[in-house]
Amino acid sequence: MNRRLIDLARVIRSKNAGPFELTLDIICKDEDAYAILKRAQVITPERMAALYHVPVEDILQIIYFEPAHAVKVTMRRRIPSGAFGETDIYGAQQHAPLMLMEFSCDT
Repeated sequence: MNRRLIDLARVIRSKNAGPFELTLDIICKDEDAYAILKRAQVITPERMAALYHVPVEDILQIIYFEPAHAVKVTMRRRIPSGAFGETDIYGAQQHAPLMLMEFSCDT
């Protein structure tokens, strides 16, 4: 069965984690949606690197936080916040690729 991440999530957002890193937050609608996402194992360094067109080494951390039914991905910014050529100083517009993400799962 194919799923869309946006159908499981209550919140999908991005923000700065300092001037050199970006955080992506996926907060699921409920415990069942979180379980589906976690079981599908689609939030991986390799998948995030491919989705954001960055080297896998730039995906610094993926944390599944069960009490909030959330997943947090921390990655290096291509251009530091506020530097010449940077287009999203707050990192607040970087979540869009996650909103289009689809994956297969057995539930």
